[in-house]
This record gives sequence, structure tokens and C-alpha cells, in this order.
Amino acid sequence: MTDNPVELALSRRHALLTGAVLTAAMAMPSLAFSKTTKPLKEGEFPMTGNFVETKDGVQIFYKDWGPKDAQPIVFHHGWPLSSDDWDAQMLFFVQNGYRVVAHDRRGHGRSSQVSDGHDMDHYAADAFAVMEHLDLKNAVHIGHSTGGGEVARYVAKFGQPAGRVAKAVLVSAVPPLMLKTASNPGGLPMEVFDGFRSALAANRAQFFLDVPTGPFYGFNRPGATVYQGTIENWWRQGMMGSTKAHYDGIKAFSETDQTEDLKAITVPTLVMHGDDDQIVPIADAALLSVKLLKNGTLKVYEGYPHGMLTTHADVINPDLLAFVKA
Repeated sequence: MTDNPVELALSRRHALLTGAVLTAAMAMPSLAFSKTTKPLKEGEFPMTGNFVETKDGVQIFYKDWGPKDAQPIVFHHGWPLSSDDWDAQMLFFVQNGYRVVAHDRRGHGRSSQVSDGHDMDHYAADAFAVMEHLDLKNAVHIGHSTGGGEVARYVAKFGQPAGRVAKAVLVSAVPPLMLKTASNPGGLPMEVFDGFRSALAANRAQFFLDVPTGPFYGFNRPGATVYQGTIENWWRQGMMGSTKAHYDGIKAFSETDQTEDLKAITVPTLVMHGDDDQIVPIADAALLSVKLLKNGTLKVYEGYPHGMLTTHADVINPDLLAFVKA
């Protein structure tokens, strides 16, 4: 026992703080965990946010911002990212008075890391589960890269003629078919996609640094302004997802022939592509897609990369808004 007044004061303060912490800890079960929650399924995380459950029991995370009575703009992200990749567009459109919605594809971001269903049919069905849950009508669906394939399948299968879809936008999108085949001689050889799979399986963390550091944003081009935060944000989004979903997703975005999807779409569709896209070369993507669409418009951006939604949001966003308003 000490007679030092300073030590006595500190000792008393320590006792009071300890008591307060213990009291708070004892109260926590009734405060923080008072709600009954379902046991987590394999591959699931504790849910904090908006989720919808699909018919096959997958939890899909989604964002829903802005006035509920405003026209919805729905965003479909690329591989291997999440709805966070649409930050620049979602903020822009919500500030312009629209309702904006985006979801994390199964196995990506905050959605369930399930083993199966990593194909365009399930991607589109999962998107429909979100749209049906929110009862969205007259929506404009915008898809980037693999998300463009998801939009094409969704609009062709679920969007017509129920009035759910007003317009569509395919940005740097994978349709009609990325893989080189006898009927698609301009596509990329299977070796390219096998290389993706090998790199992902060997060291996903490093692969997910190499892609955004190099071709995705065109940061490998001479004179390019490199944004380290953009690279790290791409890595962060990718590493949130499941390596199984990402591995299987390579087949989905490279081998799915969406010729018939594009032919089936009747709503006005804007096709946007950079002519320096090193991930999805324009010649075998946008230039073919617009010919298959019944009501398509092509807009080519000179020198823009695959990730132009991020690197050139100041140009892309106003163009998207003009199309939505037209």
C-alpha cells in the first residue's frame, strides 16, 4: 500500500476503469446479440448489411442508395472484384437524383463463398433475386467486363418484356465470346486463360497485384500516371472473394458464347470500350457486340484501358448520364 497521492489516484482510476469495462462486457450479450441469428452456412461470414437469399440458398450482398421512387441504375461488377468497384459511378448517380443498386456476385466481395454456380446463368439469376427483392422497374443495367456478360444474360433472360429493364450498357464487356474458336477466330487462345488459372492457383495475392499494376488500368503504358491506391483497392476487392469462385469464373467469362443473348436484347443498349483495352480487346468484343444488338450504339474511347470506369470516370460518368437521360 502506498501513501503517494499520485499513485493512489492512478490506482483508483484503474479500478474504476476496470469495473466499467467488466460492466459493459456483461451487458453486451443483451445489447449486441439480442437478435436471434441463423447459423452460418459453409463459406459465410457474419452479415452486416443488406442481403438477399437466392433459390439455392446463397446470400447475396447488395447496396441500395438514393430515393426509392427514383429511376434505378443497377451496376454489375467485373471479375474478380465487388460492387465497391462502382464507387465513382454510384456516388455520381445518387448525387444526380437516381436510385443506385449494386451487388457482390456469388463468391465475390461480401456474398457467400459457395463452391458451385460460378457461371453466367447463376450470375444472372442471382442478380434477378436482388431485383425481384427490391421490385425494381424501368431500371438501367450497367455492366463492366464480366459484369457486361452478366447484364447481357440478365436482360435476355429476365428483363423482357416485364418492364424491368429500360436500357442497358456494356462497358469493356466480354460478350459475345472471348475464347478463340473455329467460329470466333479473332478471340484469345485458351493458353491465355490457362495462364490466368495457373497464376491464380500458384499465388493469387501476387497475381492480384500484377493485373492492376499492369494491363487492367494501362499502368504499364509509357507515360501512364500510376495510382497506387487504385492498385491496392483492386487487390483488396479481389482478395475479399473466394479463390474457387475466381478460378471457376475464368471459364465463365472466357468460354460463354453470348451471341444469342445479344440478339435477344431489344432495349436501347450502349456499348462503351477503350481501343487500348489489353484485357478484353475491342475487335473481338464491342465491335462484334454492337452488330448483334437490335438497338445498339457504340462509343469508342481512344487510348482508354479496360479499367476506364476508374481511370477516366470524369469522362465516362457524364456519357453514362447522357445515355440514361436520352
